[in-house]
Amino acid sequence: MNSQYRISVIVPVYNKKEYLGACVDSILGQTYRNLELVLVDDASTDGSGALCDQYAAKDGRVRVIHRQNGGPTAACVTGMEQAGGSHFMFIDSDDYVDPCMLEEMGKHLTGRTGEIVCCDHVLEKRKKTLPVASGAEPGVYEGAELEAEIKAKLLGREQRLLPMSRCMKLCERSVFAGNEKYYDMTVRMGDDFHLIYPAFLNSTRVVVMEQAFYYHYRYVGDSIVHGYDAGMYRSVEAWRRAMERIVADKGVKDGEEKLRREYCYMLMLVMKNELRNPGRDYGTRIRQIFRDGAVRACIMNTPLSVQERSNQLMYLGMRYPDRLFLWLLRMVLRLHDRG
Repeated sequence: MNSQYRISVIVPVYNKKEYLGACVDSILGQTYRNLELVLVDDASTDGSGALCDQYAAKDGRVRVIHRQNGGPTAACVTGMEQAGGSHFMFIDSDDYVDPCMLEEMGKHLTGRTGEIVCCDHVLEKRKKTLPVASGAEPGVYEGAELEAEIKAKLLGREQRLLPMSRCMKLCERSVFAGNEKYYDMTVRMGDDFHLIYPAFLNSTRVVVMEQAFYYHYRYVGDSIVHGYDAGMYRSVEAWRRAMERIVADKGVKDGEEKLRREYCYMLMLVMKNELRNPGRDYGTRIRQIFRDGAVRACIMNTPLSVQERSNQLMYLGMRYPDRLFLWLLRMVLRLHDRG
């Protein structure tokens, strides 16, 4: 086993006590032993922080940081600042991983500055599990191939070439250096993008593993992704402003055009979120957002490829937000969420 690399596993923790034990146990049970587990308690109120302390008392590899509540990005940044490893791995506190994950991913490390190793994940829903493979061809990407086949294709595509989640990636720590100015702690939906997208742009070597379904992503109904967030639209606007800085600073080719497309895909998530609004004013809120002049101009004037069936429905709702159609979309989404 190649265990020469010290891996810091960073877990932001906020009110996930129900799942936290399974998450931590799956990390401490890794066959790769040269690791530290950094649990960042973001002012949990459900006893998660105390559970973190219990693990630290039992296992010397566990470090606990208690901080004022600032959101998942702030927790991750705090973890990175205090982590001692040469490589970082992020795991969400309501997820868990296979025992072999770090060992198998670590086999692909060379010690080169700026390398990222990517695995696949399993979507864990209430009634079924679904393996989700990367959209990129498995292999090692360096030099011109890395620029053309990975970096140039990360933004503005309906189907992700690689997930922009902070999870499922083993990153040499220098890929995050200098990116702190892009982290907007107020962003909830899309906050991972600010962390991972510039890290990929800084990378020198990317490994995409094949059939590596080691990470188990729980579809939790009250999570940021699947619950209703009244501030999501404001968050997406903040996300867009930060992304404009990244695209400009990093000199992304055709960056403005790609970002407009990406923004439209993000607006589909906004539409989905507002359809989950438990209040009766969901239709009013949707029309206020999608009939706004700048938003509507972007939607109507940006050429967009929309292939996924659910996205096609969201896209139609964005373009034509009439009352009856929105009601039908809301019913369809409720049936989907129950699955």
